[in-house]
Amino acid sequence: MIFPVILCGGSGTRLWPTSRKSYPKQFSQLIGSESLFQATLRRVSGPGFAAPMILTGSDFRFLATEQANALGLSDAEVLIEPVGRNTAPAVLTAALRHADEPDALLLVLASDHVIGDTDQFLDAIKVGAEAAREGQLVCIGIKPTRPETGYGYLELDAAPREGQVHMVHQFCEKPDLAEAEAFLSAGNYLWNASVFLFRVADILDAFRASAPDLIAPCQAALDDGWRDLAFFRLGEAYESVRDISLDYAVMEHADSIAAVPYGGGWSDLGAWDA
Repeated sequence: MIFPVILCGGSGTRLWPTSRKSYPKQFSQLIGSESLFQATLRRVSGPGFAAPMILTGSDFRFLATEQANALGLSDAEVLIEPVGRNTAPAVLTAALRHADEPDALLLVLASDHVIGDTDQFLDAIKVGAEAAREGQLVCIGIKPTRPETGYGYLELDAAPREGQVHMVHQFCEKPDLAEAEAFLSAGNYLWNASVFLFRVADILDAFRASAPDLIAPCQAALDDGWRDLAFFRLGEAYESVRDISLDYAVMEHADSIAAVPYGGGWSDLGAWDA
């Protein structure tokens, strides 16, 4: 089974007024009849997927459960972060929550992305799952369609091919236009969509190696957390954890990072022009 971990705490204020602090874009029906959050849940609720874990803030807890319940996903576990601390603490907390299942696969997803071809995306997940079961930390990367300067990139060992696993040479920061054009011409780059797949044991080992200071406060937040209605509130120790992304904390430092390309249409809807 693959355990989806849905990161659902952003505010998406660049899409104001549709997306705003009290009602962010992931809960809005920007594309189709479902919210972006619901589309994300539906995408990973079929055979082979366990009940999702949703990490969000206290302000969004009822929105998250109501929209999950509307899809029949009343078994989703909702963890409430007392404060937002970026993606590394959120993913680490999810992994620690599954620490007694070291071989379980975690699929980390943002809640507000648009996926054009769900079947093709799930095929990429299946390919990535095989690599993750062999101990690799896997990124699902997006085949670039233009010299985009708003995304980070993954430099691969070869031109990406559908259905294949490639090794990642390096993570590249958001480029300027000339660099983005060079990446596109080179042909061996993917956009980094921050979709990750790995075993619990492997991601915990990566945190121990690269960001050990995050572990104690995240574990304490779990140990001191409490059940509140249908939610699990993380303890106040979470407020002391360092604010850092998973890329910076772990992925850029790991020895064996693999990538699986997906080319079926994707957007993070980061602004109205997107």
